[in-house]
Amino acid sequence: MTSRRGHEYVTVFADLDERRGVFCVEGRDHATVQAFSLFLETHGGDPEKVSEVSQDMSEAFLKGTLTYLSKAEITFDRYHVRSHLSKAVDEVRREESKHHKALLKNTRYMWLKRPAKLTERQRDLLDELLAQPLDTVRAYTLAQQFDSFYELEDPDTAEEFLRRWITEVDSSGLEPLQRFARMLEDHWLGVIRWHHSRVSNGLLEGLNSLIQAAKRRARGYRTNRNFITMIYLIVGKLNAGPVIA
Repeated sequence: MTSRRGHEYVTVFADLDERRGVFCVEGRDHATVQAFSLFLETHGGDPEKVSEVSQDMSEAFLKGTLTYLSKAEITFDRYHVRSHLSKAVDEVRREESKHHKALLKNTRYMWLKRPAKLTERQRDLLDELLAQPLDTVRAYTLAQQFDSFYELEDPDTAEEFLRRWITEVDSSGLEPLQRFARMLEDHWLGVIRWHHSRVSNGLLEGLNSLIQAAKRRARGYRTNRNFITMIYLIVGKLNAGPVIA
C-alpha cells in the first residue's frame, strides 16, 4: 500500500494473517521491497520464507518482489487489475465523446460504477444508452463480462474463460481494451494466481482509509518521519509495554 504526503510517498507492508501494518518506508519503487527484506533479516525473519505476496501491477514493485522476496508467489490484486480495465473503458468513452458529445455528456461515472451502485436515474439512462451502437457500450459490456472471471470457482474454468474473453477483446477493435488484454498476458501468472491464493489488497485499502482519515484530522504531517510514526500507531497494532517512571 502506498500513502501520499504532499508530493512524497510512503509504502506500507502488511501481514495479511495478523491484519496489521508491519513496516513503513519512504518511496514507492523496488528499493522499498529491498528495505522490507532487510527489515525482516534484522528482526529475525527470513525473506525466503515469505510465501505469498499480494500487490498491484507496478513494474517497480514486481521487480522488487522478484529480487528480494524470490520464493513468494505473486497475486496481482483483483481491484487494481479491474482499475486498469476501468481506465480503458473511460479512454474509449473520452475518444467517442468527441463525436457523440450530446449522448455521452456527463456519463463518465455511470460507466465506471458497478450496476448495483447506480442511482435510479443513472440506471434508466444506462438502459437507453445500451441500446445505442456505441463503442463505449461495447467496451462497457466487455468490462462487465470480465468481472465473471473472479466469480468462477474452478481455476481451470476461470483461466479458459479469460482466454476466451481476450480473444473477444482482440476482435473488438477497441484499442484501449486490447492494450489491457496485453497487460493481462504479460502478467498472466499473477492474474491467474488469484484463483489459487484468493488474497487481495482489500485489507490494505481498509488500513489506508484509517491512515487518510488520521491525516485529514491532523491537516497533514510536516515530515515523513512523523507520518510514518502515525502509521505505525494507527495500523501497527503495537503492544505498549508498561510505563516506568
